Amino acid sequence: MTITYAVLLRGINVGGRRKVPMAELRELLTGLGHGDVRTYLNSGNAVFSSTETDEEGLASGIEEAIESHFGFGVPCLVRGGPYLRAVADACPFPTAELEAKQLHVTYYSGRVDPERFAAIDPEARLPEEFRLGDRALYLYAPDGLGRSRLAEELARPALNKGIIGTSRNWNTVVKLVEMTGAADPATG
Repeated sequence: MTITYAVLLRGINVGGRRKVPMAELRELLTGLGHGDVRTYLNSGNAVFSSTETDEEGLASGIEEAIESHFGFGVPCLVRGGPYLRAVADACPFPTAELEAKQLHVTYYSGRVDPERFAAIDPEARLPEEFRLGDRALYLYAPDGLGRSRLAEELARPALNKGIIGTSRNWNTVVKLVEMTGAADPATG
């Protein structure tokens, strides 16, 4: 059985560093034997099909290939379309009422316990808010991610020790659901 996945690369093509051209990424994924390879934007989003069912194994293989080809390591998360759809559908914020720049999802390599973020005072950052989901964190930042003090706090290395996280704005969340064939996510 063939499964459609998204691979999310963390921290590439930012500030002219760790450049991974999307055409080369498509070639690399195709060279690994994946089918129907497509990329979205220049920020490390690709979709591919595979008969492999081990997401962690797929991610490891892609990480190794990227390091071998480009000469630097890039953490990757691989997630199937149904998971991406479930995360989008479970969004606790009113997506139909918000601009895409106000809503972000951080996908994590594993489960995140509320205790990890217990030191963050939610009242101190209002109107910004976050909620946890299935290996995901939803962030509402009304002034956008670039101005979000809560986003800075959530990205602190101490809070993310032992886990890989990579964030996408709501437009990208929706597009990856569409590209993996999991249909449009709920919009509100």
